[in-house]
Amino acid sequence: MTSTLSVLAQDKPELVEPVASGGQLILAFLAGIAVIVVLITVVKLHPFLSLIFGGLTVGLVAGEGLDTVLASFSDGFGSTAAGVGILIALGAMFAKLLADSGGADEIVDTIIGAASPRMLPWAMALVGAIIGLPMFFEIGLVLLMPVIYLVARRSGLSLITVGVPALAGLSAMHGFVPPHPGPLTAVGLLNADLGITLGLGILVAIPTIVVAGPLFGKLAGRWVMIEAPDTFDADEFGDDPDRRRPSFGITLFSVLLPVVLMMGKALAEIFIADESDLVRQTLSSLGTPTIALLLAVIVGMFTLGRGGGMTREQVTKAVEAGLPGVAGIILIVSAGGGFKQVLVDSGIGTLLARWAESANISVLVLAWVLAVLIRLATGSATVATITASSLMLGLTEGMSTGQVSLVVLAVGAGSLFFSHVNDAGFWLVKEYFRMSVGQTIKTWSIMETVLSVSGLLVVLALDLFI
Repeated sequence: MTSTLSVLAQDKPELVEPVASGGQLILAFLAGIAVIVVLITVVKLHPFLSLIFGGLTVGLVAGEGLDTVLASFSDGFGSTAAGVGILIALGAMFAKLLADSGGADEIVDTIIGAASPRMLPWAMALVGAIIGLPMFFEIGLVLLMPVIYLVARRSGLSLITVGVPALAGLSAMHGFVPPHPGPLTAVGLLNADLGITLGLGILVAIPTIVVAGPLFGKLAGRWVMIEAPDTFDADEFGDDPDRRRPSFGITLFSVLLPVVLMMGKALAEIFIADESDLVRQTLSSLGTPTIALLLAVIVGMFTLGRGGGMTREQVTKAVEAGLPGVAGIILIVSAGGGFKQVLVDSGIGTLLARWAESANISVLVLAWVLAVLIRLATGSATVATITASSLMLGLTEGMSTGQVSLVVLAVGAGSLFFSHVNDAGFWLVKEYFRMSVGQTIKTWSIMETVLSVSGLLVVLALDLFI
């Protein structure tokens, strides 16, 4: 473990120098956001095209050449498509198989049977937190969407009331709890104790999920009323009332398989220092997100498909049917990654971080503010966590072990603040929940802000006892 963390600590990211003055970069940032919002809401242009024009606007107003801007956008688009895009495609295949086999119905019936309508949002928050503990937000969301849709439809509750708690559980784990890449890297950069940070991270995550999940979800469900779409409705086979479903145990095993594989990878890399160790190499390979989801699809074809009485042709049809519905989502999310990269390469995140660093405020509040500013500028929670942590290095010297862990968590809280149009996750939520930009801001963006602010308050409260 010591070896792994020391490597992370030495791997301090280089900050991108601003390409223009502070005023010009702020103008470029605001202009890019305005172009995207106007094109989508007023002109009714497709988000994919709007994000391209937004990225070009940021780069050109910042004074960069067209070739440079296009290169930045292409790099961000390509890396997002190669990473998140593949995961969304595999996740959509699995999700459609889960729905068509009757597995999603089995989970929904079990959840509804064990919880009253009043307790369903709390149950969904718990499910989101468990799935989100080892799993990237995007993967967890794709896997949970068929369950969220069916729970909302069968319980008669708003899709937002049911979905927001699950989103809060996923997002809180991504921001606060190792082994997610942001918190884990921050632990290494600040030389924090991993075990203490993990324990405190769970303590911070629980109350923030309660506030931003079931409590805020109830309020958001009154602001935005949306019916669950039929994206993951079962096909002709799934509509057969006499069909054989896979058992709840088999379904749960299939859903948790990628979760366990990715958890195994994270734990192996934390607790087995020797990179040549066969166990670590095996778990690291199997727990790679792409491999884990690919295995989940293959295993699900047998445990869910054949286990649910589907023929080989029906299994093949279900897997194929999962892709068309997410093709547009992959393009939009990838374009969001391109827009984010233009912002990162302009150096606006570095500029905002330096402004905040010069302010005379509490170390915990400063850590949160740095992450907030970088998150708003770049749209990436992981970039915000890593960059803000690297800027806090000189300020944590002499602090106790527990206080350093609280600095890591303050950074994690700030990295979740107000997800908006430069965040690929914003577009993923918008498209899956079939919301407008305004509705997504009133639900998802505000939920992330509630999560961030409540997380900071819990960290400050813990600081009184540590």
